[in-house]
Amino acid sequence: MKGKPTGLLVAITTPFDATTGEVAPVALRDNARAMLDQGASGIVAAGSTGEASLLSEEEFCQVVGWLRDVVPDDLWLLAGAGRESTRATVAACRSAAEEGADAALVRAPSYYGPVLTTASLTDHFRVVADQSPIPIVLYNFPRYTHVPLPVELVGALAKHENVWGAKDSAGDLKNFVAFREAAPDWSMLIGPGGLYYAALELGAAGAIAAVGCFAANQTAEIGRLYSAGDTAAAGALQEVVAPLHKTIVGELGIPGIKAAMDAVGLVGGLPRAPIPGLGTKGIERVRRLLIEAQLIDS
Repeated sequence: MKGKPTGLLVAITTPFDATTGEVAPVALRDNARAMLDQGASGIVAAGSTGEASLLSEEEFCQVVGWLRDVVPDDLWLLAGAGRESTRATVAACRSAAEEGADAALVRAPSYYGPVLTTASLTDHFRVVADQSPIPIVLYNFPRYTHVPLPVELVGALAKHENVWGAKDSAGDLKNFVAFREAAPDWSMLIGPGGLYYAALELGAAGAIAAVGCFAANQTAEIGRLYSAGDTAAAGALQEVVAPLHKTIVGELGIPGIKAAMDAVGLVGGLPRAPIPGLGTKGIERVRRLLIEAQLIDS
C-alpha cells in the first residue's frame, strides 16, 4: 500500500449534465485529471463537496468507479461512505471497496444526532471499522452534520488498525490539536484550505480541501514548499489561498466552488436541486476573487 494519506486530496465536486441532470462522467474524469496534473496527491469522491447526500447509491458507486479509472494506483482515492445507519455505512464502505477506493471517509450520522451519545457514536465507528474491507478516515464536519466528533471518541479508536486518520473540518485549530494529541499515529488531515499552513505547523499530514477544485496547484504547493523547508514561500501561498477558501468555499459553498471551476476552465455547472445556483452577482464576485489571486485574467 501507499502508506497513509498525505498532501492535498481534493474534495471533488460532482458535475451533472445540464439537460438530463445525470452525473456527467466525462467531465468528472477530466476535472480529476486536471487536479492530479496540478499536484494533488489524491481525490475524495462523493464527499460533502461532491453533493454526497444528493446521490443515489448507484450514482455513488459509479462516481467512485469512474474516478478510479483516472486516479493512478500510487495516488489516493477516498470515498465518502458516511450514512445514517451503521448497517448502511458498512454497506457503503463495501461498495466503495468494490469500486476501487483506497479508504472510506466516514462522517457522523446526523438525523438522530440529538439522541446520540459519545458511547453510541464510538460504537458506530468501531463497528464500521471492524467490518469495512478498506480503512476508514473519520470525518468531523459539524457545520453540516451538527454532530461534532468528541475527542474522547478519537482517543477510543486511536489504536484501531482499520482507522487510519481523521479529516477535521470544524475550523478550530484547538480542536485539530486535540485530535492530533488523542491519536498521534493517525494521518490527521485539515479540511479548511485556509488553515492548511497552520495545520502543517501543528503536525497535519495534509488536507482534504475543496479549494483544490479550482486552485489545486497553489494549494498543493503549500504542502510541498512546507515539506521542503521553504516556509516563507508556503506562507505566502497560503495568503493567496486563504481568501479563496473563506469566500468561495466557506461562504458561497458548492455553488461558489462550481462557479470558480467554470471560471478556471474546468466543468463546474449547477448544483443538484434543491441547492440553488449562484446567480450573476455571485459569479462576478467569484471571478473578481480569482482575478485578484491571478488564477484567471481580467
